This record gives sequence, structure tokens and C-alpha cells, in this order.
Amino acid sequence: MDLAQFVHTVRYLKPRQLVYRGFYAARKRFGGEALRSVSGAHAGHSLNLAASIPRAHSNDENRFSFLNLQQEFSGAIDWDFQKYGRLWTYNLNYFDFLNQEGMSKDRGLELIHQFLTSLDGLETAWEPYPTSLRLVNWIKFLSCEKVRDPAIDKSLYVQSVNLTRQLEYHLLGNHLLENGFGLLFAAVFFADSEFLRLAREILEPELKEQVLADGAHFELSPMYHQILLDRLLDCINLLQNNRPLGEDLLPLLTDKASAMLGWLEKMTFANGEIPLFNDAACGIAPFSSQLFEYAERLGVQKKTLPLGESGYRRFESPGAELLVDVGAIGPDYIPGHAHADTLNFELALWGERVIVDTGTSTYEKNAERQRQRGTAAHNTVTIDGQDSSEVWGGFRVARRARPFGLKIDEQPEKTTISCAHDGYRRLPRKPGHSRCWEFGQASLTVVDTVAGEFVEAVARYHFHPDVQVAMVDNKRGIGRMKGGKEFSFWVISGVPRLCESTWHPEFNVSLKNTCLEVALEGKAAAVRFEWNENEDSVPH
Repeated sequence: MDLAQFVHTVRYLKPRQLVYRGFYAARKRFGGEALRSVSGAHAGHSLNLAASIPRAHSNDENRFSFLNLQQEFSGAIDWDFQKYGRLWTYNLNYFDFLNQEGMSKDRGLELIHQFLTSLDGLETAWEPYPTSLRLVNWIKFLSCEKVRDPAIDKSLYVQSVNLTRQLEYHLLGNHLLENGFGLLFAAVFFADSEFLRLAREILEPELKEQVLADGAHFELSPMYHQILLDRLLDCINLLQNNRPLGEDLLPLLTDKASAMLGWLEKMTFANGEIPLFNDAACGIAPFSSQLFEYAERLGVQKKTLPLGESGYRRFESPGAELLVDVGAIGPDYIPGHAHADTLNFELALWGERVIVDTGTSTYEKNAERQRQRGTAAHNTVTIDGQDSSEVWGGFRVARRARPFGLKIDEQPEKTTISCAHDGYRRLPRKPGHSRCWEFGQASLTVVDTVAGEFVEAVARYHFHPDVQVAMVDNKRGIGRMKGGKEFSFWVISGVPRLCESTWHPEFNVSLKNTCLEVALEGKAAAVRFEWNENEDSVPH
């Protein structure tokens, strides 16, 4: 980090974030520890809940598997286990496994009581984000299994009170929403008006801000959108089946869930997968199909809205699906899950992914995390080896690209999308990148132009690992898909080369794939992809 990066990062923060950062830092320094006990008895109530989405299977005996990394504890479970990084430890403390298929009542209670014997001496367990998720998971498990256990109730109440003392106003975004969801579950479980007041103070303004007019979650990660929609549906489930406490929130929660369902439907490929825009990976959130089915069980209808405020657009032709990113990288004050991917896109043919975002495999603050967030890991243009937005420090962004000049011309035979951004204007020669997609019935032409002076500009196209790609001459190539279908590409202008890259569909997964790099000639490059429109159409 240099001073300029720091200044250009901090200047976007909200005053509330700065105040709470200072307050929490001071309290920690001067002995403000987590609350370990409260006076009085606080009994919970078994709640009525409809069936929710089972969690992924992550526990067998003392063996836990998260993020494709497995650990078996030979004795007591180390709830602060750090070998696999902070996110793995967080997952251990979420207790999602209580709600996996096959989890027995006795085993679930054994895990909870093991946790309680260690809780006072733990660190990760008391942090607000894992606490928020754990409250929801414990209450769902206890209610579904009809468990009444005073020791567990007492701890749940203490954890809930402790959460109220460290709400994540220093971060905001999805973290604060999760705090609100956790407190809402605690409010109904304990019939506690103070928990309900705090949950309402969070959820009402945050849902109105964080769910955009087109239904997207404003951090613009399809994965986090799925995660938060799942939690929102859980809260609707909670309030529908445990009236009257908190039922005045139901109209707002239902309206936002309906919008989020509509957005997710537009952003899900025909094969059920999501594009890996920004921080996104498979195996973390429920599948879109599971969320649609859960919403249907709860009577929550999809609200179909045109894509707009999220900056994503979807286009279809026979056999083809195109998703483009012509929006900002995310909210200015919380871009932690943003990548430097302005004017990125994904393409699927006949229900198979062809051109893909390279995904996310780690949240560790290391060189690989930096590379995966960088522009070269996406289907867009780098100039002079720089990123279009200054991603740094694992979850930070300094100066960031702003898209402008979006034009969409939809005609019967083709759709033309053009847009530009100013992300490279910070460079000494102040170049600017603009891109045009021409999406026809059986073709896609991508034209990149750089205005201003530069040394080198490169457009990249990352192919799915199942696509075998080869050049047939110095300008033309062919791609063969897993099912045997083929497409061709022609580098109309620019200097092409095929190189090895990696695709990361899940955390801690790295698969070799092929990347087409096209160096701009003069100030432009153009690539045309063609396929046979008479092949089987996209399944629906």
C-alpha cells in the first residue's frame, strides 16, 4: 500500500464507517471484551418453520470440510483452527452443518455442547459475522428438532446481546444485513422487543438501499446475491409461521425477495449456473433452482424487472446467452468483493459455458487473490499492464473505473451494445477504453478501442476448461466443446496468441484453461465468434 492508494480508498468511506472503526478500535484497545454472561433466565421458544434449503454436507463425526479443504480433529474441536485461513474458520463457526441432510438431533446437540464448553476462550466465535449466521442456524435446528435446553438458550441470548454491541456499521453492506437477519431470528425466538427494534433499524433502511431497483444486491456478486436471498427467504419463513411478532416487516421482506428472485432468474444460465462476476464461486450458496423452489413453497412470486441499475445486461439468440457487465464495480463505500472487470462478459452456447469469468478461489490476502481480482483475469482489456480499477489489499479498491456512454440498439437480426469507461485515465497518458458487442443470430463480434496514448493494450477471452481451442492459421481459430459442438473465431484486427490460464469455479479449485490474448493494433482490436444457429437451442 502507498499513501495515494490509502487516500483514494478512504475518501469513499461513509462518516459512519469511520466513526465506528475508531470506536471499535478504541474499545478493543482499552479492554472492551465480548460480553460473556447476562443476568436472569432467558428461555427460547420452539418456532414453527417450513422446510428450508438443506446446507451442503460438511460434517462427519469430527471431520469438517469447507471450501474444498478437509480437517479431522482427533480430540476436541479447535473452533479457532487457523491452518486453512480465516474464511475456513468462519465456516466452522457458522454451524451450517446443523442443517445438512442426515444431521441427527443427538449429533447436532453434541456439537453445540462441545462448542459451549470452549466458547468463553474463543476469538472467532464472538465476531459479529459468524455470530449472526450461527444464531440463524442454531435456532432453525433447535426449532426443527423441538429442543428445549436451558444452557443453549442462555448462550444464545448472550451471543445475541453481544452481537448488539458490535453491529458492523464499520463495514455496512452484506455484513450488516446478516447482523439484522440474525437479530430478527433471536427476536422471534426469545420474543424480545429490543432485538426486534434493532433488527428493524437495520433491515428497513438497508434492504431499501442494498436491493437495487432491478432486484440486484448492490455488491454485484451473483454468489452473495444468492446467499442473501436465501437468508431473506428464511426470514420470511420465520415471520409467516410465527405471527404476530415482526409481521409488519413481511411486506418489505417479500417485496425485496420477489425483486431478487426476478434478477437471479435473468442472471442464471440455462444450465442453472451463475456467471462468476466479482467475488463469486460455486459450492457456497444454494443453487438458483433451490431458491426458486423455496420461494414457491413460501408463496413468494418472482417480480420480473428489466436489468438496469446493477449494470448487467442479458441477451439471447437461438442457442446463445450473453451476459455483459457495463456497470460500476459496486457501491463506493464497500467495494470489498469487487474485481477490476469493467466491460467484462460471459458467453454460453447450447447450454454450455464457453467464455467465462475466471472466478474466485481464495480470500487470503496474497498474490493469487490480487491476480484473480485484476483485469487480466477477466474478459476485457488491460492497458500498459495496469488494472482498470486499483484493487489492492485483498478487499480494497482505490481509484475505480466509471462506465459511461452506454448505448443499446436492438434490431431483429442483431443487438449492438457499446460502452466506455474512464478507469485508465489515471495513467500518465490518460487512455480510455471503449467496447462494442455486436450480438447476432449466430455470431458475436467484440470491438475494443483505446483512445489516447499507450504502450500496450491487450484484450483477453478466457475459455471454459471443457472447451478445446486451437488456431488454424494466424488469425482464425476453432473451439470444440465437451459435447462435440464447435464454434469458430476470427481475429479481424489485432495480434492473437493462445496461452494457458486457470479457472476457479470453487474455492481452492484451480483448473487449467485456455485464454485468447489479442494485442491491439494501432488503437483497436476486433474478434468475431461464430456458431451454427441450427444446432439444438438453449434448453429451458
